[in-house]
Amino acid sequence: MSEPSPEEDPIVLFDGVCNLCNGFVQFIAPRDDDGQFYFASLQSDVGQELLAAHDLPTDELESVVLVEGDRAWVKSAAVIEVSRRLGGVYRLLSPFRYLPRIVRDTVYDLVANNRYRLFGKKDRCEIPEGDVGARFLK
Repeated sequence: MSEPSPEEDPIVLFDGVCNLCNGFVQFIAPRDDDGQFYFASLQSDVGQELLAAHDLPTDELESVVLVEGDRAWVKSAAVIEVSRRLGGVYRLLSPFRYLPRIVRDTVYDLVANNRYRLFGKKDRCEIPEGDVGARFLK
């Protein structure tokens, strides 16, 4: 890969120019007490390499992806898995994994397809400072 990345730690891939997606990362970071999650934009070299390594499209940036080792979760499954790992009250999303994926992902896609219109878009991905910034992979 382009730079060293954690081999066994979960990596959240997100649309780096999407305000909603950046908000999701900003939501995760302060609640990740153990610092277990790393982050990379889908557009970054690391993001593109991880997508390709997991046979996911590198040109369709419509999903949050959680990658850990040889496993990858996309769309609603990624959000549910991140919530489960955060624990506490966020674990309450876990039962949604029992809904058919087609139902979960239809709702996910509705939001994803309208995210720029509803939440706006940045010119580029901004990496936060401090401890969280150190967990961003380029």
